[in-house]
Amino acid sequence: MNQEVLKKACDNLGWKYEIINNELVVLNANQKENLRGEYLLKVKGDMVSYNNYYIKNAKEFVLELQDTFYELNRIYAKETILKEFEAAGFTFKKDYDFIANSDEVERFYMVGYSKIENEDEKRTEIQFTILNDGTVITDSNYIPEDLHKLADEAMSKIDHSFGTTRREGIEIKRKEVPERYKTKSYCTINNKIIAKN
Repeated sequence: MNQEVLKKACDNLGWKYEIINNELVVLNANQKENLRGEYLLKVKGDMVSYNNYYIKNAKEFVLELQDTFYELNRIYAKETILKEFEAAGFTFKKDYDFIANSDEVERFYMVGYSKIENEDEKRTEIQFTILNDGTVITDSNYIPEDLHKLADEAMSKIDHSFGTTRREGIEIKRKEVPERYKTKSYCTINNKIIAKN
């Protein structure tokens, strides 16, 4: 979990916390019980532990933090994508056909134009889907080599901002190369761009 988003979630909830050894420690969540100097919740990376010795409903505080975190994380995800891709020269395009559901809450495209002189498909759309927890799923078809490099740099900065690494087959979905692109460049699983003759 991104610690900055986590801190903002605690701030929004009015909870008192400290950062100790890269661990966010919630000391007071406006609970009725006296914790006698103990912590209520601890968050390190993606691991959450809670004190159920003094508080019998500690899990409810975890869910409250999770809901607030997810809401802020979705906003943070979109803002980060827009910032990094717009800095790389892409522009935002709304997906007017998308209907949000309980898993997928937002979908949009970042559009780029290749500067490669002989490229016959200069316009590229990269689809971004933001899940309920703020996870980002990307999808695209053929991307010209110059745009591919810019997109990879933007995604690397996004991964750094999120404090995560996209996983092959989960956040990154590979597809069969369509027939019309078989003679063009394409990206392999290890992100090497291969030109086809």
